[in-house]
Amino acid sequence: MGTLRDLQFALQLKIEELRQRDALIDELELELDTKDDLIRQLQTELDRHRNAPQGAGSTGTMEKAGPQVSPPATDEPQWNKRQAISAEPSVMEPGQLTHITLTSYSKSQESRELIYRALLENDFMKHLEHEQILTMVDCMHPTRLAQGCCIVQEGELGSLGKVEVSNRGKQLCTMHPGKVFGELAVLYNCTRPATVTALTDVTLWAIDRQCFQTIMVRAGVIKHSQYMEFLRSIPSIQSLPEDILSKVADVLEETHYSDCDYIIRQGATGDTFFIISEGQVKVTQQKSSNEEPEFLTTLSKGDWFGEQALKGEDVRTASVTAVGRVTCLVVDRESFMHLIGGLDDVNTNQHESEDLNAKSAAEAAFFSSVSLTDFHVICTLGLGAFSRVELVHLKNDTSRSFALKVLKKRHIVDTRQQGHILSERRIMMEAHSPFMVRLYRTFRDSKCLYLLLEACLGGELWTLLRDRGSFDDGATRFYTGCVIEALAFLHDRGIVYRDLKPENIMLDHRGYAKLVDFGFAKKVGLGQKTWTFCGTPEYLAPEIILNKGHDISADCWSLGILIYELLNGSPPFSAPDPMNTYNIILRGIDMVEFPKKISKSAANLIKRLCRDSPSDRLGNQRKGFKDIQKHKWFEGFNWEGLRQATLAPPFTPTVNGPLDTSNFDCFPDDSEDPPPDEESGWDLDF
Repeated sequence: MGTLRDLQFALQLKIEELRQRDALIDELELELDTKDDLIRQLQTELDRHRNAPQGAGSTGTMEKAGPQVSPPATDEPQWNKRQAISAEPSVMEPGQLTHITLTSYSKSQESRELIYRALLENDFMKHLEHEQILTMVDCMHPTRLAQGCCIVQEGELGSLGKVEVSNRGKQLCTMHPGKVFGELAVLYNCTRPATVTALTDVTLWAIDRQCFQTIMVRAGVIKHSQYMEFLRSIPSIQSLPEDILSKVADVLEETHYSDCDYIIRQGATGDTFFIISEGQVKVTQQKSSNEEPEFLTTLSKGDWFGEQALKGEDVRTASVTAVGRVTCLVVDRESFMHLIGGLDDVNTNQHESEDLNAKSAAEAAFFSSVSLTDFHVICTLGLGAFSRVELVHLKNDTSRSFALKVLKKRHIVDTRQQGHILSERRIMMEAHSPFMVRLYRTFRDSKCLYLLLEACLGGELWTLLRDRGSFDDGATRFYTGCVIEALAFLHDRGIVYRDLKPENIMLDHRGYAKLVDFGFAKKVGLGQKTWTFCGTPEYLAPEIILNKGHDISADCWSLGILIYELLNGSPPFSAPDPMNTYNIILRGIDMVEFPKKISKSAANLIKRLCRDSPSDRLGNQRKGFKDIQKHKWFEGFNWEGLRQATLAPPFTPTVNGPLDTSNFDCFPDDSEDPPPDEESGWDLDF
């Protein structure tokens, strides 16, 4: 037994040993960080080299440039405003697409296998469902071109041996048989980024945008319709609201069984519910261990079993085995219970008080008496993909200013955005939330459409983010909280926003954030989907990219991307061109390396918002946005103070009066003279 002094000496030695180990750990962590930085630099260098791949090793994808990796989180973000994109609307409603007969083209087995392999090897096409790929193989038609023919001309709008890809006369790569190019053009009407020329006589297998989108949309519509039909036939489920049934349909997964496979075994515990979509099953029950199982019944397509597991009674009372090949639609208890309960109202009633209604009525009466000529233009506040925003005031009153959004009719018609503009007007006239910019009145003249909006003179959140690089947790929580209040208001009314990003968030004179630009917003209704490909590439949800149909859950995905960008200064998914960005998005949020500046609780929230499956996303489950508000990252946040505007914002802009534009960048005058109304081909009651 040692003396006290011996023990103290031994303790000192241990403490010193621990200090040395801590120092070694710190040293190794520093070395690891250095190596991480080196890896990122090498990835960036690799990305640069792969922008111009050579020889047979090329991916052969014209719109794609570089490997499918997220850019390093430590890289300086490129502060250029991002333009949203929108596909032209389909000539048919999704429901009508199920009745279209697609044209199949005969091919040799060798050609079918070549096309099939090429699609599976393509970074984008490999994410399609097996049936979609097989249908594409059937529908691709042959095109033969002679040596020297230009297949795709750089700069043209796209609709569509051995070929060469070039950009501005510089050769990028040579593609050999079995390569796919032109994926971006089948998603939406885009400008070709490169020229493709035939180096030899070539045979191409091609598919046009309309056919591709019909294949994509039709598969999702048919599947969702069948799943809803199954669910409506189940007594314990059919009474659920339509929007909840739709979410359950989204979360169903197909599972396949072979002959005699046990699907459920008597006595086992389980939490899974099954609906038979193809085939038959046999149900048997063994009353005692000494007896042979007794046959009870046979179930077939449309029948279900295991529903007690959804209620928590998970001890199986019978066995179910497959008779031949069987396909079942499966949902587990946890997923099911997350969806039951409907969409809760997230404190949006305060926006519809009697005082607010009275104020709105008074505003409507005032603005109904003013005309476009009553306003004087001060300067341009911002430019968008389809519009220009001017700061204006009434000629006889400089005490109050407004934002006048100007949209040229010719551009609207050329890009077939009439539906989006009408939707924007309708939604904004009905939306009276303090976290959304107000629309007071609309005008029109022979050349343009005009929206008279509330002026937010604190500037764009994008500008503040650009100037500061990134925000801390406190500032990000505040701005995200404002966005959540706006989205909750919209989602409670079945409206999906679809273009969330810092460029579309304005600050008022107090520093509170407001959602602006509702050009892509659409009232889809609770439990309904829409199929238009639109939004900003870095913020698009996977289901939009894959034409699976989307709903308000797409905004939950975008909210996760916004939180990441505000904390980091750049979004998690970004690449030199849109197609590459889409391929990175389809890899999923779990492939993104989060920088150390994003805390664990923030990263957890982002990942739960950006689940691949819309039904798994926080904000799209039983309690709606309350699940987000109660997340650990928002712990202690004063939501009521935010709603009552008593919470101090993280940044208070300097606004010296209603005509102060110091918080905005400078923009050139609009000198372009659009054609007169009679040439636009669009006579809109606006």
